[in-house]
Amino acid sequence: MHVGFISKIGSTELLLILVVALLVFGPSKLPQIGSAIGKGIRELKKASRDITEQMEAALEDESGEEKKS
Repeated sequence: MHVGFISKIGSTELLLILVVALLVFGPSKLPQIGSAIGKGIRELKKASRDITEQMEAALEDESGEEKKS
C-alpha cells in the first residue's frame, strides 16, 4: 500500500507539522503520539494487505472454477 499524500510532504512541511504538534501537545506527549500514529499506520497497512490477499485468493478460486467448467 502506498499512501500518496505522505510522499508529497517536503522537509519544510514536515518541520512545520512538527513545530505545530510541539506547540499543541507539548514535548512530553510527542513520543506517545508518535507511537500511537505509528501503530495506527502499521495496523492500517496490515488490514489493507489482508484485504488484498483475500481478494486475490477469491479471484484465484473463481478463475479455477471457470477452468473446470
